[in-house]
Amino acid sequence: MAQHGQHQVASMKALMLEMKSLQEEPVEGFRITLVDEADLYNWEVAIFGPPNTLYEGGYFKARLKFPMDYPYSPPSFRFLTKMWHPNIYENGDVCISILHPPVDDPQSGELPSERWNPTQNVRTILLSVISLLNEPNTFSPANVDSSVMYRKWRDSKGKDREYAEIIRKQVLATKAEADRDGVKVPTTLAEYCVQTKAPAVDEGSDLFYDDYYDDDMEEGEEDCCYDEDDSGTEES
Repeated sequence: MAQHGQHQVASMKALMLEMKSLQEEPVEGFRITLVDEADLYNWEVAIFGPPNTLYEGGYFKARLKFPMDYPYSPPSFRFLTKMWHPNIYENGDVCISILHPPVDDPQSGELPSERWNPTQNVRTILLSVISLLNEPNTFSPANVDSSVMYRKWRDSKGKDREYAEIIRKQVLATKAEADRDGVKVPTTLAEYCVQTKAPAVDEGSDLFYDDYYDDDMEEGEEDCCYDEDDSGTEES
């Protein structure tokens, strides 16, 4: 029982620090709030669809639920908004390696190193989710029909429009929700990069951002960009 209490104290401390860090240095395209101020284990996530992708202009809501022994066990990430995507189940649960417990399971095709470990955090989860939206993993799909349709769209270089059309419809359907919440969804790269960031407090406030994006940026490129790269995950 005492151990359970210790876990809870440690996880609450970790979550408070993460929430503070995300409020001071938000991840672009995300807005994080607590579902209930008194409950640190249940977060509401709003995701703005990145410009120049199929999700541009979309406003997608999700829930992050944390276990009492976080960060030793991963949280769950579930979309509340209807999502048609190879790696999202019908009920909105996201199937992504980083959220799977770190057990050695040769059947899964995942390496233990790809799974959850206590050095991961909400920031790395959010970045994984946004990259999954743009580049689905079709090796072990959660939604087989969506995966087949995505592959047709990708392999036809966008000529087969069925996948793209479903997503555009879902994006349009989110506009009413954004209006209800009084949210203006960014639709240009400049808005996406700037408006979802907190005002810079000092010179060091861009550290996280630079660490993540500088490695693969060419000289003169925009700080924040999503190419319309439809290649997705290669099949072997």
